[in-house]
Amino acid sequence: MHRQFTAALIALALASGAAQAQTFRWSGQGDPQTLDPVSQNESFTNAMNGQVYEFLVARDKQLGLVPALATEWKQDGPLKWTFKLRRGVKFHEGQPFTADDVVFSVNRSKEKTSQIAPYAAALGEPKKIDDYTVEFNLKQFDPIFLEHLNTVYIMSKAWCEEHKVTKPQDFTNKEETYAALHANGTGPWILVSRAPDIKTVYKRNPNWWGKIEGNVQEVVYTPIKSDATRVAALMSGEVDFILDPPPRDLERLRNTDGVKVIDGPENRVIFIGLDQARDELLYSSVKGKNPFKDVRVRRALYQAIDIEAIRTKLMNGQATPTGAVMPSPLGDFNDPEIEKRLPYDLNAARALLTEAGYPDGFEVTLDCPNNRYINDERICVALAGMWEKIKVKVRVNAMPKATYFPKQEKLDVSMYMLGWGGSITDAETTFTQIYRNRGTGGIGDYNRGNFKDDELDALVAASSKEVDPEKRKALIKKAMLRHNEQVHHIPLHRQFIPWAARKNVTVVHRPDNWLEWQWIKM
Repeated sequence: MHRQFTAALIALALASGAAQAQTFRWSGQGDPQTLDPVSQNESFTNAMNGQVYEFLVARDKQLGLVPALATEWKQDGPLKWTFKLRRGVKFHEGQPFTADDVVFSVNRSKEKTSQIAPYAAALGEPKKIDDYTVEFNLKQFDPIFLEHLNTVYIMSKAWCEEHKVTKPQDFTNKEETYAALHANGTGPWILVSRAPDIKTVYKRNPNWWGKIEGNVQEVVYTPIKSDATRVAALMSGEVDFILDPPPRDLERLRNTDGVKVIDGPENRVIFIGLDQARDELLYSSVKGKNPFKDVRVRRALYQAIDIEAIRTKLMNGQATPTGAVMPSPLGDFNDPEIEKRLPYDLNAARALLTEAGYPDGFEVTLDCPNNRYINDERICVALAGMWEKIKVKVRVNAMPKATYFPKQEKLDVSMYMLGWGGSITDAETTFTQIYRNRGTGGIGDYNRGNFKDDELDALVAASSKEVDPEKRKALIKKAMLRHNEQVHHIPLHRQFIPWAARKNVTVVHRPDNWLEWQWIKM
C-alpha cells in the first residue's frame, strides 16, 4: 500500500514536471509593437510575428534561405522569378493558402503604412499563374531578391478583407486595427491571447505543415522592463529564458547554479542620427540656424566620443566599435578603411566647434529609447557626459520604444539613437532605408535626420540595380566612404547579444537575435 502510494506520487510529480516543461516562459525588456506583421520593421516585433506568420522562403539555423510556403523557384533572366507554392496549407482559422494570398500580401506590404514597402516594391509585380504558382516581374534587377522576399509575411486575403485590415496599421499615428491585436498565420504557433505590455500567450499549431524539432507546447511572453527584476525572474525560475541580460550581470549569471549564458554577436549597429534638414533645430539653444548642417559640428561630436570607455566600462566588452553604419562587416566586405573610426580627440573636437562658430558649444536634446537596445539609455547618458567636455550640453530624453519610434518616425527629433540590423548582411537594405534621400515608397524612410546628399543617393541607387557583382561592390564601397566622410550618422558599435536561460533549456542562437520557438527543447 505504502509503495503503491509512493509510486503514484512519483508518477504524479513526473507528469506535472513534463507538463511544466511543455510551457516555455520567457521575457525581454520590451514588447512587440504590433501584431500587424508589416506595420513596423523592428527586429523584435518581426521575430515575434514570425512565429505565427510565414514567408515564401525562410531562414535556417545559419541564416541560409530555405523553402517555406514556396517549395521551389526559378529565375528566368534578371527580371522574372517563378515560385511553386506548398499545397494543403491552411491558415490558423481554416482558410486555405493559395496564390491569391501571396499576391495580396506582397501588394499590402507596398502600402505607405508598411515599413517594408521598399523591400516589397523591389519584388516587382506579383502575378497569379494558377492557385499554386506565382510569378514576379521586376521593373529593375534586384541583387537580393530572395532576401527581400524573406521580409514579406503572408496573410490571408479573406481574413484581412473580413476584418477590414487590407492595409497595414498606421502605427505612427496610433491607429488601432483588428490585425494589431489578432493574428491568423500559417506558422507553427497560434496566438491565444494578447495583453500589450503585460502578457502574450501562444500554443503549438497541431496542423503545421513542417516538423517541430522542440518539445514546447505553449509559449508565454512577459515583458519586464527592469533589468534587475528580469534577471531575478530567471534566477528564481519564474521565467525560463531572457533575451537581453544586462552586460553587467553576465558574470553573475555564468556563476549561478541552474542558469547558463548563450553568447553570440548580433548583426546590429548602434548609431546616433542628427537633424540636418531644418533651418532651426526643434530642441536646441541655437536660434536661427542648425549647427548639424555643418559637417565640422558632426565631426566634432564624433571625435568627442570615447568609444573604448563605452565598450569596456558600459558594455563590459560586449560590443565591437565600428566606423561603418552597417549591421555586419560583411556588408562593407570587411574593408578596414570603411570600418575605421575617426580618432577620439577632444582638442580636435573643440577646434572644429570653434571653427564652425560654436566655441562655447550649445544645448540640444537627444531622444533615446530605454527598452530597445542593450544599455540604450545608459549609452545616451554616457554620450551626454562626453559631449559636456566640449561644452555641448545634451539633455537625454529617454522613453519606452512604443512612444519613441512614433516620435522618431514623425522626425520630431534633433538627435536620436537608432539600431539597425537583422538577418540580411548585404548593404542593400541598409542603403535603401538609411542612406537614401527621403522619397516615395519607403525609400529613405529611416533617414530620420532627413539629410539630402545627392551624390550619395545616386551611388546607392546605382548599387541597387547593378548586375555585375564587382561593379556593385565598387559602388557600395564608394557610397560608404562618402557617407563616412560627410558624417551623416555617428556610428558607435555593433552590439553582442548574449542570451540567458535555465540549464534545462536548449535554444539556437542566431546573429539576427531571432529566437525560433520550434527549435526549443526543455
